[in-house]
Amino acid sequence: MLFATWALLNSLTPEQRGAAMFPMTDPQRVDWDFIPKPDRAGIPMSVLHGHQRTLAQHLLASGLSTRGYSQALQIMAMENMLREKEVHERGFGVIAGDFRDPDNYAFSFFGRPGFEDTWGWRVLGHHLSLSYTIIDQRYLTVTPCNMGAQPVPSGIFHPLRDDEELAFELLHRLPEAQRKATVIHDVAPADYVTRQVPRIGRVELPDHVDLGITSYRISDADREALKFEADRPRGIAASDLDRKGAELVKDLIRTYVGRIPDELAETYLRSLDGTNDDRIYFCWAGGTKLGTSHYYRIQTDTLLIEFDNAIDSGNHIHSVWRDYRNDLGHELLIDHYERLKDSDHHLSRRTRSTVPAEDWHADEH
Repeated sequence: MLFATWALLNSLTPEQRGAAMFPMTDPQRVDWDFIPKPDRAGIPMSVLHGHQRTLAQHLLASGLSTRGYSQALQIMAMENMLREKEVHERGFGVIAGDFRDPDNYAFSFFGRPGFEDTWGWRVLGHHLSLSYTIIDQRYLTVTPCNMGAQPVPSGIFHPLRDDEELAFELLHRLPEAQRKATVIHDVAPADYVTRQVPRIGRVELPDHVDLGITSYRISDADREALKFEADRPRGIAASDLDRKGAELVKDLIRTYVGRIPDELAETYLRSLDGTNDDRIYFCWAGGTKLGTSHYYRIQTDTLLIEFDNAIDSGNHIHSVWRDYRNDLGHELLIDHYERLKDSDHHLSRRTRSTVPAEDWHADEH
């Protein structure tokens, strides 16, 4: 990942590097919102030439599994499908070509990508938000990991099919009493209950509407019914399901964690295998059939998954998995900077004299 970053950055002109690079303290680093924005930070794919595009794609692939990379490619390509849909249905005409553009995905780099340095990079655009934080070239965080799709399906494109169909399979195989316990509300939120906050709080309430789409609105009572509480997970515990049901919950988790490189995904999944099934919760809201507005979330001690398909009668998916403590490297970065306060790291010793040169003149006299 580091070498792929170097290769891409070294291919950029000085002007392009200026558009792509930011300090770690830049507030844009924690803004992972995936909606179309006129002031998106970073360098978009559209301004890269042929070989630069190859390097950008190589970097993107380094941050994903083969399956995850193919999902990302589909999501970007679906902007073509969405543009044509909106040309015909909304009469946007040629202006949709700038608004719905598969090249409108921006690469940003934060900090100094280097050996034993702390830095980050991301790819951000409509329905795709991938954030990577590297601490001391030793730790890597990959969350929030967001993917969306619209319209679904788009011909043969359906990058999040498993995320949806596995959840429906689980819901529909539950006995009636367990399904009632699982469905926490008959209305789905317009977007994630935790929205796009940089770090998930102890309690989160969804917004009334999804930004820019006011045709679907929920009430204050809906918001309360749907709220997330870290200490009071909603729905049904995997331990209360039969063997097949508990395995389906874990299969769902694997579809999300499986977006990232296999080595790191296995690390997350090993930690999950050590989690008792009574600490894994699955809940549902909204309609219980395809083609209706629906939502689910999976809550463990360490990870949160949200899937929302409420807009356009179940034709507009948002899906994300998050790490409570280390989204955008939060706690790892706190520990890292605390250690730096009192450390004598060899990176700093490499450029610091053992005996400063100004003492030479004192010896001469």
